[in-house]
Amino acid sequence: MSFKVGDRVSVLDDVLSGVVKGIDNDYITILTEDGFEMRFPPKELVKIGGDKELSKIDYQELASQEKHKDTKRKQPLKQKRKEKEVPPMEVDLHIHQLVPTTRGMTNHEMLTLQLETARRQLEFAIKKRIQKVVFIHGVGEGVLRTELEFLFGRYDNVSFYDANYQKYGLGATEVYIFQSS
Repeated sequence: MSFKVGDRVSVLDDVLSGVVKGIDNDYITILTEDGFEMRFPPKELVKIGGDKELSKIDYQELASQEKHKDTKRKQPLKQKRKEKEVPPMEVDLHIHQLVPTTRGMTNHEMLTLQLETARRQLEFAIKKRIQKVVFIHGVGEGVLRTELEFLFGRYDNVSFYDANYQKYGLGATEVYIFQSS
């Protein structure tokens, strides 16, 4: 399928659509409805049009392409992370990551610094339209975790839950930021 700048397209196997902004070599750059520019190979995109576009599809041609594709010698695929699989932003709130030394700081001052850092990073993520942020707080006695939950609860466009246990253990909270259009 041929694409040209200005075409409305949708990404196969994902809930993304947008407008073609540029075409270079083997990639097509689209501007998503959320305002992000992303690059995809043409085989991962489909034009969005009326029923006229759908009626032009030659299903026999597609079937013959699938048969021909299956007869090709399969080569091992390189594990390549697609650009659309962006990992979440991580914020480590361990105090030794925030200051060079805690000498002279009270527990209250350390907690205040950690909470202020979390608030700033959350505001940054909202401003930059980052959807997922993982706050690594550690297990400890749970004081920081409780305060973080209170902080996150003050935002209407945020939901939070325990982060991936296999990756972070019990000491992390993942925040999902709902994006308004």
